[in-house]
Amino acid sequence: MRTERTTYLLVDGENIDATLGSSILGRRPNPQERPRWDRLLRFTEEHWDQPVRGLFFLSVVQHELPMSFVQALTAIGFRPVALSGDPDQKVVDMAIQRTLEAIVERDADVVLASNDGDFLPQVESLVHGSRRVAVLGFDEFRSAGFTALESRGLELLDLEHDVEAFTVSLPRLRIVPIDEFDPADIL
Repeated sequence: MRTERTTYLLVDGENIDATLGSSILGRRPNPQERPRWDRLLRFTEEHWDQPVRGLFFLSVVQHELPMSFVQALTAIGFRPVALSGDPDQKVVDMAIQRTLEAIVERDADVVLASNDGDFLPQVESLVHGSRRVAVLGFDEFRSAGFTALESRGLELLDLEHDVEAFTVSLPRLRIVPIDEFDPADIL
């Protein structure tokens, strides 16, 4: 019996939140400006037409787990991965790197929600053969190293424009391919 292929959706929530707050909004995001995480799950499942296993990585400081957020993630279908470590350790990055390395041994596809170039070696090792691999982030803030992997099959997706993960329009300058340019969008 053949088991159905799975997509692992790994979310670096800290990176997405930091990029949104610091680089795009210039302040802490309001609740309505945060991504709708259920949309990431739905998009990923529909995009490759297969089941998704959502893993949401969180750093827990001083054992203070944000229970309402964790419960909300669980309710929409994510498995929260709560991590702790020494203050100088990037525990979320370390856990995602290890998870990406472990996925190499599995017959599965991968979507990484992050802009962080710290994952380039692990993503590069996944981009080969029939495995589908994508990075979701903000196009203008995604590590340029990922762009070099597009020719090898890495898909680059934008959280706002491709996934439609937001309920409000973000104040971003989008580079528009001329084939998609519509003057009505700016008039």
